[in-house]
Amino acid sequence: MVQFISHYTEQYSYLDSIRLALDGGCQWVQLRMKEASDEDFLRIGQEVRKLCERYKATFIVDDHVELVREIGADGVHLGKKDMPVAEARKILGDGMIIGGTANTFDDVRMHYEASANYIGCGPFRFTTTKQGLAPVLGLEGYRSIVSQMKAEGIGLPIVAIGGITADDIPAIMQTGVTGIAISGTVLRADNPVEEMKRLIRLADGQMSL
Repeated sequence: MVQFISHYTEQYSYLDSIRLALDGGCQWVQLRMKEASDEDFLRIGQEVRKLCERYKATFIVDDHVELVREIGADGVHLGKKDMPVAEARKILGDGMIIGGTANTFDDVRMHYEASANYIGCGPFRFTTTKQGLAPVLGLEGYRSIVSQMKAEGIGLPIVAIGGITADDIPAIMQTGVTGIAISGTVLRADNPVEEMKRLIRLADGQMSL
């Protein structure tokens, strides 16, 4: 499974970035616009929803619990400084997808107990797209967290995130994680649509580097 997290560059807007990912076959996108006003987030979110309906893709918004229903998204992803998962569940009910960011196994357990649907776990390495980064996990960090999850019977999907490139994907997937989340590595490619297709094949184990 590959998740795409929206990003913008001099060449591509947030909406462009999601359109490119969907064109490349990505079936799970997250709209992340940390500096945007609620008005801008709502406006772009409604455009992303239309795209995701057309591509039959899952649409998650970052942080904005109060806008999930208005936008028509499938759920929300909550960072460590955002609303707690348990509080978001009370607001959104059982039908919505809620993901939580984790850097340690204790974070994973906390989100599991609060009824999260999946974990975004990282960072894999240092990344420039996120401020105030938690300690870098690397391959060993993922192996350790996955093995502790198995030991405690926690079966949540776990998605690796943070500075991941195509070269990293085969080794990351061998740690036992469920999927990867990517952003900048797609948009930096000469052909983002083809790069997205390649990353999906790598994550699915359908090709080697």
